[in-house]
Amino acid sequence: MSTKKQLRLGAFLPGTGHHVAAWRHPNAQADGGLNFQHYRQLAQTAERGKFDMIFLADGVAVRQRGEGKEALSRTSVVHFEPLTLLSALSAVTEHIGLTATVSTTYNEPYHLARKFASLDYLSGGRAGWNLVTSASEAEAKNFNREKHMEHTLRYERAQEFVDVVKALWDSWEDDAFLRDKESGVYFDPDKLHIPNHKGEHFSVRGPLNVARPPQGYPVIIQAGSSEDGKNLAAKTAEVIFTAQQTLQEAQAFYTDVKGRLVKYGRSPDSLKIMPGVFPVIGKTEQEAADKFAQLQELIDPQVGLGLLSTMIGGFDLSGYPVDGPLPDLPETNGGKSRQKLLTELAHRENLTIRQLYLSIAGARGHKQIFGTPEQIADFLEDWFVNGGADGFNIMPPYLPGGLDDFVNLVIPELQRRGLFRTEYEGRTLRENLGLPRPVNQFASPQLAAVGASS
Repeated sequence: MSTKKQLRLGAFLPGTGHHVAAWRHPNAQADGGLNFQHYRQLAQTAERGKFDMIFLADGVAVRQRGEGKEALSRTSVVHFEPLTLLSALSAVTEHIGLTATVSTTYNEPYHLARKFASLDYLSGGRAGWNLVTSASEAEAKNFNREKHMEHTLRYERAQEFVDVVKALWDSWEDDAFLRDKESGVYFDPDKLHIPNHKGEHFSVRGPLNVARPPQGYPVIIQAGSSEDGKNLAAKTAEVIFTAQQTLQEAQAFYTDVKGRLVKYGRSPDSLKIMPGVFPVIGKTEQEAADKFAQLQELIDPQVGLGLLSTMIGGFDLSGYPVDGPLPDLPETNGGKSRQKLLTELAHRENLTIRQLYLSIAGARGHKQIFGTPEQIADFLEDWFVNGGADGFNIMPPYLPGGLDDFVNLVIPELQRRGLFRTEYEGRTLRENLGLPRPVNQFASPQLAAVGASS
């Protein structure tokens, strides 16, 4: 293992790949979203490449790509529920972290705490939760609501939500369970702490009916880059997934978020910042360009326009000239940071609506990089050593080929430079990320009285 600082890598794995037309690629697994053998291969490939984690995004609605069924019918829209899939993958992997998005907006803390604690046990301490607030009106309508909860309120709920989840994970001290057959004592009653939470959004008594997770808490990931999102990440997150287009933007975000940690008594190393990167890899630059062009040619215009409408905050752009400029948009109640990023991109590069949807069809606003394995490694090293990132969330254009290319061609180059591990450092996701195991809040000396009085 190199003594140099090591970058962190996540493998972001939608079923068919990240490009909006990935499922149409001749070498893509078109049914990948619901094909377990495909996902097993992907997870094992990422583990062979020594990735820190695989990551599954999720939402609780079918996201519209334009108006009506016609546009929707041209998009890959079905996939596994992620925790079910990760539980299955825990049995066919040994080291790689297993992380997924679960929203605080349309879930309850007890459900989430129980499921992630179970996944942490099934995997031997490899679970991670990407804490998000839902951004889609379509999701609201699947949960007894006509309108989506306001942005600020969603983040207020999210903060209380994570506090409740942590309290539930801390219901039991690590050594609470004696299971002494001779005495008949199953657990030490002094090491049970009932949270009995009563707050503005939740009333949850507890305790959790799963023991404290092997990692203490599964690794907490966050993906919002708005002001509310950055504040939530600074207080609660251990990994943050983000999107920037330039090194300067990445450095500004990195400095901003790391600078907020001191307010919460946290060190800079306690939060790993990992921008998303969409790499297209070729033996030459031209081969990489040709690979991307092949995917771009597969984009149905309805799908491209629908994607942009979704990513820009849920505003229907179908009534505007596709070869005209992006119109001025009202502030969204959806994903504010992504709307800001795409609006700035359109204005900075003077893009038409068509040019803008073509520019995000692969990476959804994340950074697209093209070139040889050495050039891809150059880019990652530049952002890593110059204060733009602690690592990257790799977004393969199509699957399985895009992941195979990265593992077979880029990983060896990063290892040759001493920037990435050749073997896993530990058994848990926390150990491999270099994150400490959290202390039980009720058992720690300063809070022992709180736990005892619960």
